[in-house]
Amino acid sequence: MTRLNDATVYIIDDDAIVREAMAWLLRSRRLLSESFDSAEAFERMLDDSTRGTLRLTHPGCILLDVRMPGMSGLALFDRLAERGIVQAWPVIFLTGHADIPTAVDAVKRGAFDFCEKPFSDNGLVDRVEQALAESAGRVAHLAERQAVKSRVAELTEREQGVMRLVASGRPNKLIADELGISVRTVEVHRARVFEKMDVKSAVELANSLQKI
Repeated sequence: MTRLNDATVYIIDDDAIVREAMAWLLRSRRLLSESFDSAEAFERMLDDSTRGTLRLTHPGCILLDVRMPGMSGLALFDRLAERGIVQAWPVIFLTGHADIPTAVDAVKRGAFDFCEKPFSDNGLVDRVEQALAESAGRVAHLAERQAVKSRVAELTEREQGVMRLVASGRPNKLIADELGISVRTVEVHRARVFEKMDVKSAVELANSLQKI
């Protein structure tokens, strides 16, 4: 079972009663939450430099009201998608009956789900837990992807050139001919690439590079 004790549910709704009710409901399932009364307030939290290092490093889920004064939930969703936030934190829209077509369209564009008000308490939290489990996998994938990108950045230009050819399956002799260097030099670069990329074979290297 996925551990969710380090996960956070972000509640974004202009109705204080709704925010408090959902926060209480989540606490009953031992889920942490933070509440925001507007899309703008949530964006300010994301932009807060003191919390920047926490962003997207832990599982999260966003409960987002479709209709709010100022920026709408759908507009915020689009902005979060542009920033890559929804790649880590699934969005569940909270919608009235009239907004269901809008919410369905958002799901087609990448939202996790939508729940119609008034929603079933257990049904909503079940979906939140599923979204958090999904988020845990996404966060782990993003962290692994960033780690690979960081390792690639540590390679010299020549090592990166050798790395791409090794990952494509070319033998050392062909790599040497293509780059105009000796086979021994290729072997040295290959060993350094494997060490810096923390892999033991060309297949493992290729699989690692697929993550980025």
